[in-house]
Amino acid sequence: MNLIPKNRLFASILRAVIEVAFIVFLFYSNLLMGEFTRANGVDKTLAFALYDIFTGTNFVIAIISAFIGYVFFEYLRKRL
Repeated sequence: MNLIPKNRLFASILRAVIEVAFIVFLFYSNLLMGEFTRANGVDKTLAFALYDIFTGTNFVIAIISAFIGYVFFEYLRKRL
């Protein structure tokens, strides 16, 4: 089974989406770790931490920083 698409444009878009999604994943995993190290209270559960970090503001920050990171790494990839 070949997972690499034949269309070059589609392959570039797919790579960009995967890279942006990975940066967003790293952002949210960092927020989740911060929730447990900053305020590790008695009633602090995983569900409460997830509810606390998945907000609209955090999502906008994650998407903007992911696109900035993608553009930066693409620049470095083409430069080196």
